[in-house]
Amino acid sequence: MTSTAAPAGFWQPDDECMHREELEQLQLERLQATVSRVARNVPFYRDAFDARRFDPDQLRSLHDLRQLPFTTKGDLADAYPYGLLAVPLREVVRLHGTGGTGSSGVVMGYTRNDIKTWANLMARMLVAEGVTKDDVLQITFDYGLFTGAFGVHFAAERLGASVIPISSGNTKRQIKIMVDYKTTTLVSTPSYALHLIEAMRAAKLNLNTLSLRRVLVGGEPFSEETRRLIQEALHVTVTDNYAVSELLGPGVAGECLERNGLHLNEDHFIPEIVDPVTLAPLPPGAEGELVLTSLTKEAFPLIRFRTRDLTTLDPAPCPCGRTSARIRRMEARSDDMLIIKGVNVFPAQVEAVLHDVDGTGPRYQLVVERREALDVATVLVEVSQSVFFDEIKLQAGYRDMLRHRLASDLGVHFEVKLVERSTMDAALGKGKVVDMRKR
Repeated sequence: MTSTAAPAGFWQPDDECMHREELEQLQLERLQATVSRVARNVPFYRDAFDARRFDPDQLRSLHDLRQLPFTTKGDLADAYPYGLLAVPLREVVRLHGTGGTGSSGVVMGYTRNDIKTWANLMARMLVAEGVTKDDVLQITFDYGLFTGAFGVHFAAERLGASVIPISSGNTKRQIKIMVDYKTTTLVSTPSYALHLIEAMRAAKLNLNTLSLRRVLVGGEPFSEETRRLIQEALHVTVTDNYAVSELLGPGVAGECLERNGLHLNEDHFIPEIVDPVTLAPLPPGAEGELVLTSLTKEAFPLIRFRTRDLTTLDPAPCPCGRTSARIRRMEARSDDMLIIKGVNVFPAQVEAVLHDVDGTGPRYQLVVERREALDVATVLVEVSQSVFFDEIKLQAGYRDMLRHRLASDLGVHFEVKLVERSTMDAALGKGKVVDMRKR
C-alpha cells in the first residue's frame, strides 16, 4: 500500500492490523511455499529435510514447523558464500555481509522484490515511531556490507523523508550537519547518541536550539536509564529497533510510540521462543531464545534461524492498533557474541586473527568498556620474548600492525596491549572476555 492511501500512524494498515486468524492463515500459506521452494533449490535444506524424513507436501499447520531443523550462524558460515541462495546469482541485485564464527562470515543476497519488501517493512517501523515525509533523517550507521544504514536509508526515501547519509565518525562534523541541515530524526546506536550529547555540551551548544524530535536507536542493547538520559538531554522520543542481518536487516521488529515491546512483522517472519539448552518450545511470556523463519525472502530464506537473542513474546494486541506479537527489548544472548559499536564480534574471530600473526602467544584477553559513552575494545595479547624489542619504535609498529589486522578483518577498531606471560596469567584470572559495560 502506498503512503497516499495509508492513514496516519500506519504504512501498510491492512497488513499491520490484520486479524490473528487471517494472519495465521497467511503465515501458513507463505510457510508452505517457502519450505517447498528451499527443498527444491537449496541443497542444505533438502538434505536436512531428508535426514528428518520430512516431506514438505505434508506441512499442514504452523505447528508442523517444529518438525523442521534449526538453522545456525555456523550453517550459514559453512555455506559461504552462495551455498544457501534459493535463486540463481543473476537474480540477486544486492549482497550484504556480516561477521560470523569463522573467518569468512556470512553473505546475504537480495532480489529486487526483497529490496522492495525490506524498504516497506522498515517504513512500517519508521511510521510507527512517528517519522513522516516531512522529516530529515541523519543516519550515523556505517554504510558498507552491514545492513543497518541501507535498511533505514531506502525505507526513509520510500516514505518520502529526506536522508542525510553521513555514516559514522567525525563527531564534530556530525554536530555541524545536525545544526545546519536541521536534522529532525537521528539514527544511531544509543552509545553514540550519548557521545554526541557529551560532545555538544563540551562545545557549549544550546541543545534546545536543535530541530531534533526523535532518536531511532539500534545495533546494541541499552537500558531504560540510557533512554531517559537521551530523551531528557535532547527533548526527543527514543525508540528501539531490532535488526537481524541474516534474515533481512533492520525492519524485523521495532517499537511503536507506546514503547511496550517491539512489534514483529509477523506476516513476513514466524517467531518462536525456545529453551536455549533443550530447544524445546516455550509458551508466550516465558523467556527464551528467539527463533525466526522468513516467509517472503526470495534470495536467502532461512528456516528456524536461531538468533541467539533472549527475549519474551507477547501476542496481545497493542493500544496502537497493531495486532502483531511484540518481543521484549533484547538484553542478553545465549552465546558469547559481543556487540561492539553496533558490530557483532565473536571472540573466536579475534583469536583467529591473532593466531595468523607471528610472535603472538596462544592466550589473549578481550576487554570491552565504555568511555565517554562509547565502546572501547582492548585486546591483551601474549607475545613471545622476541617481540619485546629494545626499540620502542619497533614495538609500536607491531601493535599498529595488529590493530590494522583486527580492524580490517572484523570491522571494529581495537586497542592492543602487548603483555608477557606473567601479566597474562594475572589478567586471565578475570576471564578470557571481560565486558565492563555490564558492570
